[in-house]
Amino acid sequence: MGEILSWNDLKARIDRLKAEGKKIVFTNGCFDIIHIGHVRYLKDAKKLGNVLIIGLNSDSSVAGIKPGRPINKESHRAEVLASLHMVDYVTIFSEDTPYELIKFLEPDVLVKGGDWKKDDIVGSDIVPEVHSLPYIEGISTTEIVEKIKK
Repeated sequence: MGEILSWNDLKARIDRLKAEGKKIVFTNGCFDIIHIGHVRYLKDAKKLGNVLIIGLNSDSSVAGIKPGRPINKESHRAEVLASLHMVDYVTIFSEDTPYELIKFLEPDVLVKGGDWKKDDIVGSDIVPEVHSLPYIEGISTTEIVEKIKK
C-alpha cells in the first residue's frame, strides 16, 4: 500500500530512493472518481520506472479548475489512490498546477494522459523524460458525472 506524505517527507524519501538507483515517476491530477481509465493509466505509468508518485490536486485546486467539483474530498481521494497497488506515494498540492511540486521533487519521469501533448505537460521543461500515455475514449470523470445526473 502506498503512503500519503507531505512534500518535505516525500522529498527526503525520493532523495534516498534515487541514491539507491531507483527511477522516480511522477503524475498528477484530480482523480475525483477513480475509473478504469485511471487504473490503466497508472499501471502504464508505473512501468516507466520503479516508484510512482501522484501529485493530487487539493479540494481548492480542483474547485478552481472544475466548477462544482470535487465530488470526493482530498483526504478520501488520496486514500483511495494510495490503496492502489501501483501507487507508491501520494502528496497533495494546492496550486493550480503542480509545477512547483515537480520542481521541488525532481522526478526522473513525468507522465500525463494522452489528452495532453508532451509540450503542454506542466513540468516538461524541467523533467528529463516526459510521456503522454494513451487516452481511453469515452471514459472520464466528467462523463461519469453527467451520466449520474441524467
